[in-house]
Amino acid sequence: MGMEHVEAYRCIDCGEEYEPEGIMYTCPNHEDPMEGLLDVVYDYDAIAEDFDGKADGDIPDLWKYRPFLPIAEDAEPVTLGEGGTDLIAAPRLSEDIGVEISVKDDSRNPTASFKDRATTVSVTKAKHHDHDVVTCASTGNAAASLAGYAARGGLTARIFVPESAPEGKLAQPLVYGADVIQVQGTYPEAGQLSLEVTEKYGWYNRNAAFNPFQVEGKRTAGLEIAEQTQGDVPDWVVVSVGDGCTIAGVWKGLKEFEKLGYIDETPKMLGVQAEGAPVIHEAFHGEESLDEKAKTLADSIAVAAPANLKKAVNAMEESDGNSVAVSDEEILDGELKLGSTEGLFVEPAAAAIVAGVEKAVEKDIIEEGESAVVVSSGYGLKDLDNAKNAGREPYSLPPDIEEIDAVFGDEE
Repeated sequence: MGMEHVEAYRCIDCGEEYEPEGIMYTCPNHEDPMEGLLDVVYDYDAIAEDFDGKADGDIPDLWKYRPFLPIAEDAEPVTLGEGGTDLIAAPRLSEDIGVEISVKDDSRNPTASFKDRATTVSVTKAKHHDHDVVTCASTGNAAASLAGYAARGGLTARIFVPESAPEGKLAQPLVYGADVIQVQGTYPEAGQLSLEVTEKYGWYNRNAAFNPFQVEGKRTAGLEIAEQTQGDVPDWVVVSVGDGCTIAGVWKGLKEFEKLGYIDETPKMLGVQAEGAPVIHEAFHGEESLDEKAKTLADSIAVAAPANLKKAVNAMEESDGNSVAVSDEEILDGELKLGSTEGLFVEPAAAAIVAGVEKAVEKDIIEEGESAVVVSSGYGLKDLDNAKNAGREPYSLPPDIEEIDAVFGDEE
């Protein structure tokens, strides 16, 4: 069976459209690797007919939105129960910052990151089209996600990571049985190598900077946020931004629910980048900056040459949104603040959303009293070294109650 609800794959640069058959990555009209990304174009009448009456707030997992996904009707999903993540009110954090905040906690996905939304779609397509080997370049989370889903689907995963990838993030793909190739170079160099093996060996490539179906999986978070906030859509949705795939996907999902009449309006998108990797932020504000290296402790958003730049900027512009950049120190402060106020333990890239809201309030982008859903993209155990830097030092005391009295006795 085909994909009758998919009309075409359309190049976002030249507008050329292609029949939605098989696996296609980029538009062949472009030699520049920063151009030729494809967008999946849908027949929304067909989607509405299939999805009619299902926007009831019950979201067991993201495959509830199968009518929205570019997956053939006879394809068997490779799934671990991803999506359907909680939208958690954050009253103490809200009071501290002055904005009504809810956390879309995607660190609760099966491999503990937002990446699982994209990977379940990619691996499902890879298996359906008889690929035995899947690959990607990653600083950690995508590697873990692809390895886990490849194991679930009975495929071989070969992962390219830069030498700077945190050791904690390498443990996951190794336990999932992946072949991990630690490239003696940068993330862009690892990415280029993954593209070369795709061309040479025909391995299925999951790279968000290359594979158009990544945005399609990630947009299910936008569909979920829309469904979870029907009747009370937030003023803002806040997303940390590296390559730009996530913010583009979330915005596409929000737009679709508004187009189909499930919500009356769409929120504004706030993109948050690290000051050491600010290319999309600077492009949104009319500047050009393409550094050779990204310098930030938030490795998941440390992208020096984001291929989804145009899609990300479009998401912020179309939504009447904005962009901010935050320092590594502000990111660590955000990690501690989210943990100590709401008991949510997130990695630095996810903590950037807290720092981003604070920066946006300082800059009068977000007004006090407005509401925001912030998307937590990864679990704190992914990066323990930076978690230790964000947290407080432990007390070291002898086993003597008088020593406890000396430190805490005045509180009684």
